[in-house]
Amino acid sequence: MHELSICQALLEQVAQQTRRCGGERVRRIVVEIGPLSGVEPHLLNEAFLLARQGTVAQQADLEVVAIPVTVHCPACDSDHEVAANDLRCPVCGEWQTRLVSGDEMTLRTMDVEMPEQEERERGEVRGVA
Repeated sequence: MHELSICQALLEQVAQQTRRCGGERVRRIVVEIGPLSGVEPHLLNEAFLLARQGTVAQQADLEVVAIPVTVHCPACDSDHEVAANDLRCPVCGEWQTRLVSGDEMTLRTMDVEMPEQEERERGEVRGVA
């Protein structure tokens, strides 16, 4: 299952970004995955539960956003969403299209917990009690 190695690489990137911004933990990670990326979203979710242990994202949720397959048609000079198994232009039938999106996996966003944010939340809780 190559999704585990993909998760490990994703979590390395998440850890680097978290350190860069001075964060402590990650609450949520959002990735975009196209159907031609070769990544199975349900397997990625399962692998993430294993790979996140002992990382800054140990308690984080993984949200997978599916992105469509989009091609550019040189004949129509326009972009169109198409099925993953049929990359022809849906308007004119041109088969020499260029893939615009749908084969990528991208780290879209992540919610990082900052040290002062945690202290503020603890302070609010102590003040209420």
